[in-house]
Parts: sequence; C-alpha cells; structure tokens
Amino acid sequence: MKLVGICTIKGIQMTTRKALCNIKGLSEAKVEKIKEAAGKMLNVGFQTAFEYSARRKQVFRITTGSQEFDKLLGGGVESMAITEAFGEFRTGKTQLSHTFCVTAQLPGEDGYSGGKIVFIDTENTFRPDRLRDIADRFNVDHSAVLDNVLYARAYTSEHQMELLDFVAAKFHEEGGVFKLLIIDSIMALFRVDFSGRGELAERQQKLAQMLSRLQKISEEYNVAVFITNQMTADPGAGMTFQADPKKPIGGHILAHASTTRISLRKGRGEMRIAKIFDSPDMPENEATFAISAGGVTDAKE
Repeated sequence: MKLVGICTIKGIQMTTRKALCNIKGLSEAKVEKIKEAAGKMLNVGFQTAFEYSARRKQVFRITTGSQEFDKLLGGGVESMAITEAFGEFRTGKTQLSHTFCVTAQLPGEDGYSGGKIVFIDTENTFRPDRLRDIADRFNVDHSAVLDNVLYARAYTSEHQMELLDFVAAKFHEEGGVFKLLIIDSIMALFRVDFSGRGELAERQQKLAQMLSRLQKISEEYNVAVFITNQMTADPGAGMTFQADPKKPIGGHILAHASTTRISLRKGRGEMRIAKIFDSPDMPENEATFAISAGGVTDAKE
C-alpha cells in the first residue's frame, strides 16, 4: 500500500474500497477487513463544532512577503487547504511560488516553526538563483535555503500524479518537517496531454482525482498547498459584454477544489494586484504588492 502513497490509517479512510481492490495482492475480503480495522481505530463519525475548532488550531499560515497581501489572505497561505493563484503570464505567479520557498522556512507568527518545501514544476520555470536573491532579502544562508527545497520536474500529467504518491510517502517519513507543497501550474500538462472537446471529460476527471489527492494530503499531513493556474480567453464572452473575457482554466472542477482562489493582474511597472476570487472565510478585497529582486514585497506608494 505504501507504493500507492497510503501510509496512515487516515489514508485508508480517504481511499475508496474500489481503489483498494485495484492494488496488487488485495482481495475484496482483505479490503473489508482493512477498512473495518481502520474504522475501529479512528472515530469516523461526527464531532461537535467545538472539537473541530480545536483541530483547526493546528492550522498555520505562511507569509507571502508582502504585508498588504497577507492581510488580504488573513495572515498568509493557510495549511490544510489548497490556495490557487491564477493570472496571465507576467502577473507574478512564479515569483510568488519562489518567495514562498523562502518564507515557508522562516519562523513566523503564532508559533509557526518553519519547515521544508516540495516544489513540483511543470513549466520549467524554477530558478534556484532566484531563491538566492530572495534569501539575501531575509538574511538567510543560501545553501540552507536550497537544501530545504525538494524539487521535481513533471513532464506529463500522469507523471505529475505519480509524484504526488511520492510526496505523500515523503511527508509520512518525515512527519511534521514539510510545511508547503507548491505546484507551479497545475494545469499546464493537462492542457498538453488532452486536446479538444473529445478528451475534455477524461481530462476533468483526471484533474479531479489529482485535486482530491492534494486536498487529502494537505489535511492528512497538515501542510499548505499552493498551486498556480493559467488563463484562457473565453471566445463567447464578447457577446455578453463581460468586463474581462479571460478566465482561469480547469473549469468548475478546479474552482470547487481550491479552498481559496486569488486572481492576479498586472498594475503599473512592478506593481501587481491580487484579488480574492473565492474563499470560505475571507471577504472579496484587493491588495497591491510589488515584485522586486527579493521576491514579493509591499508596493511603495
């Protein structure tokens, strides 16, 4: 079971019987027994909102490097949730990912201790040299910063999914060490591997499986998940006089899966504007931040 990335009892609970039956060497009877044993060990039923709020106290937030932006997000990117940032090219998505690689390692507010990062790159935009520049801004040691980032380049959407199994195993091995999982462009490979409307249903289903896996990983190991997303032009929008005919790709499936969605757009010069697009507990506000040599910072008035 470890091979498919199920390492905890909670992991068994989060996997369907059908999926367990597909694992080599597990018969239906065996699966039933495993499920039963897991059910006994974990309380599967309901809990009061008060008990749940105590569990929510474990949630930590990772700063973006810009105070304005943090305020918008209620303190930063939260753990046990998927935060998605989308925008056109040059709106600062990758710069944000790089900044998180450093800020996630720094001890923060509310007793956040800092930790390691996993970076899955689908567009070949990861640059260690950028991390060095950002490390200079926070006065941290270059080699220490680079040591704490685990990097993988994904080439196909299937490969991307397999990497998540590896990530789950890694999080389990080194419990509590990893704090953040970044996927720089969740959709890029799906856009390439599935073409046209004929394969759309299959693409969305595969995407849904990946996002559900991400959500489970974030809850099971209490890590923050940050994903970036690309935009598409909506050809039908010209008819309806929408102000902005561009929208994030991935459709409703991605929209429902991400806990918090941030839309990024370009301002004057180095300025970028972030807006909460969808969030369960944050109001729809905007924040301006700047991109500097040291990553994402506050905009200078």
